[in-house]
Amino acid sequence: MGSLVESEAVGAREDRFAWFCQTVSNEVMPVMLSTRHAADFRASVTDLDLGVVRLSTLACSPVVSRRTSVHVRRGDPEHLQLALVTQGAVRISQRGNDAVVAGGLVLTDTSRPSEGECIGGQVESVVLQIPRQALALAPDRVDRLLARGLAADAGAGAIFADFLRTLRARGPHCRPEELRAMGSIALDLAVVFLAQQLGDPREAPAEARARETVQRIHRFIENNLGDPGLTPQAIADRHNMSLRRLYTLFDDQPLSISARIRQSRLERAHADLARGELSGQPVQAIAARWGFASATGFSRAFREAYGITPTEHRASSRTTPPHAEHRNTAHHAHHRGPRGPKFSAGDTAPA
Repeated sequence: MGSLVESEAVGAREDRFAWFCQTVSNEVMPVMLSTRHAADFRASVTDLDLGVVRLSTLACSPVVSRRTSVHVRRGDPEHLQLALVTQGAVRISQRGNDAVVAGGLVLTDTSRPSEGECIGGQVESVVLQIPRQALALAPDRVDRLLARGLAADAGAGAIFADFLRTLRARGPHCRPEELRAMGSIALDLAVVFLAQQLGDPREAPAEARARETVQRIHRFIENNLGDPGLTPQAIADRHNMSLRRLYTLFDDQPLSISARIRQSRLERAHADLARGELSGQPVQAIAARWGFASATGFSRAFREAYGITPTEHRASSRTTPPHAEHRNTAHHAHHRGPRGPKFSAGDTAPA
């Protein structure tokens, strides 16, 4: 369910470092890399789609990285990257902070310039890539932790680090719905860990707690899209709040909660209809898998969203070159949603 690319797959040895530079800039973020080991450079890059977050593992010969404001303007995923250094040591500089990390954790922000350097031999790090808007902590508080060595050998840090190692080893063998649930857990553990680094998590302001509740609801929706009983009222009941409170939480969101559910279901159905291995399944079967009870309603909503019918989209996808597909299919893989009112254990939120 994850992707793995190794430098050994590149034909000529002298092309391997160039391949690594291009892979990192295209798949992670634009950055300038240099090395003294271009002649015998070795690297591997793995990626695991966990829904709300992504898990990447980078192993490489020693490199020096520099991300300038020009690189940020060229491409910014707007991620916070919480990295566990599992082999070797790295020096990280950002926002006036500087840390050497070996066996610990370090937080960086893709929206700011940064510098990094591998110290010694081969370096490996496991990186949880967290969209900034998914982290329910005040940005100005989180910024205090950038490029500071964070311990991973005790308390919440050790639990979080062990979970990342387990995800790296076991995640590629999990089903897509399991990965999305694991992504929610990984994000929750990251929030707990970072909040503890900042002080008592209970001191978080009401605005931050509201953001956390909204993000938990978003993750709950993603984990239960296949349930036809996923309605605003059901979500409010599951999260121990009134329907009015739920609507209020989404007042400043780009989409209402009903529109959010519909858009996510359409995106999943759109992706499944393009998958060749599902070409033998009826359109309505795929629609029902993602919570659409009415074939007519699904077709109408699909056409409004994409400008073509589901059948036309499926036909046009057969002529799309394979490289145009998303590099990791785990996010759009087959998922049989729960039937009836039963929800997954994907998430809950405090009242």
